[in-house]
Amino acid sequence: MAETFTIKRDDTSPAIQFQLTLGTGQTLVGATATFKMASLNGGALKIDSPAAVDSAQNILSYQWDAGDTDTAGVYRAEFEVTYSDGKIETFPNSEYIQINVLEDLD
Repeated sequence: MAETFTIKRDDTSPAIQFQLTLGTGQTLVGATATFKMASLNGGALKIDSPAAVDSAQNILSYQWDAGDTDTAGVYRAEFEVTYSDGKIETFPNSEYIQINVLEDLD
């Protein structure tokens, strides 16, 4: 796994962010992004939602919605970028982001 992000069950903050390293001539200006997350063991996507694109700093981010972190466990995630020319690239492109949703104390 490329990175690990840890959050407690039912939390919606902080947002998850991913810093991109773009190739020469690549830009996020006019790009859109989607955040996708599924169980580490596979199965259906738990999240498949729009993500924010900061084209000035090459950062993608996703603000958690209620229900996104309602189940403790280990997940894998990625950001899918659609550039202004319609080409698609997934980040990270050789691994996944590991998301740890920890139980909270009730």
